[in-house]
Amino acid sequence: MNKKVFTILISVIGAVAALTAAFTAFLIIKEKQKRDEEELEHYLDSSIL
Repeated sequence: MNKKVFTILISVIGAVAALTAAFTAFLIIKEKQKRDEEELEHYLDSSIL
């Protein structure tokens, strides 16, 4: 019985860690896209002048 509870606990911790990593990666990618768009907009505005 103890081994089963330990296995479930490790599985839950692993699932939470995987979800957290995926969410963090998503946020980093969205932030990078936003930054790239701002840099491109700045570059285009500067090149027009």
